[in-house]
Amino acid sequence: MQNSEAMALSATLLAVAGELTQRIHDGVVARGFEGIRPAHGFAFARLAPDGATVTELASHLGVTKQAASQLVDEIVRKGYAERRPHPEDARARLVVLTERGRACTRAAEEAAAEVVRVWAGVIGEGQVRALVGQLARIAPDGPIRPAW
Repeated sequence: MQNSEAMALSATLLAVAGELTQRIHDGVVARGFEGIRPAHGFAFARLAPDGATVTELASHLGVTKQAASQLVDEIVRKGYAERRPHPEDARARLVVLTERGRACTRAAEEAAAEVVRVWAGVIGEGQVRALVGQLARIAPDGPIRPAW
């Protein structure tokens, strides 16, 4: 593959990721979840289903512990998450989604499904399934994080 082809592929993947992020965010907001930013969605992906410590969340997001702590403060204040005692470490706190946070996550899943249905209309459902399989081979374990 030529350098220009590699750059074209890179640009296309980044454009698709950016559009997907924005369309999921727009879908969440359209479903009535206010005061939310795309960065919150990336945090929710790590917090669902069992929660995480601030340190784990910071690692997942690729940010400092202080930045993750500020994000947690924000989503706790807005009612999307809560801090609980960690079941295995008395010194740590576990951040878990509240019912509102879980509902927001379901709204994001619905919005993502809408986007993927559009893609299937453009390239076909079989091609979308093949794309998922191919991309999963390239990046099998994530993490799913924003491009800060």
